[in-house]
Amino acid sequence: MAEKILILSGSKSDAEIVKKITDVLDEFKVEYKCEVASAHRNPEKVEKLVKSTFAEAIIAVAGLSAALPGVVASHTLIPVIGVPVSSKLSGLDALLSIVQMPPGVPVATVGIDNGKNAAILAIQILALNDKGLEKKLLEYREKNKG
Repeated sequence: MAEKILILSGSKSDAEIVKKITDVLDEFKVEYKCEVASAHRNPEKVEKLVKSTFAEAIIAVAGLSAALPGVVASHTLIPVIGVPVSSKLSGLDALLSIVQMPPGVPVATVGIDNGKNAAILAIQILALNDKGLEKKLLEYREKNKG
């Protein structure tokens, strides 16, 4: 079955953040595909992955210059969610790189290292056209209040 969410991380060192994402997607039983592809070291791979996916949302995890989410967004109209990773400058450099996209190439951004919220936001995007997933989200929110 084709993935509903494509998860790209710029480095293998982002595995801890990716796990936060996949744990939530597994809980909701949402199909996903994970790949490591750097916007700087593997730009052709990034473009190929983005242009060949059937995903309805893409989560891009990146630290330092955090170019990956913006590069991904430049290749697609699929909603892109950027997850800044804490590395240098406590992750503020990555956060600012992701949120300061030029007009016309938006990237939704969650908090530093907040892979869980990225997964939930991606699920919300899917739930726009999936009433079963919408119901699971409502139950999840009710269960996790407080």
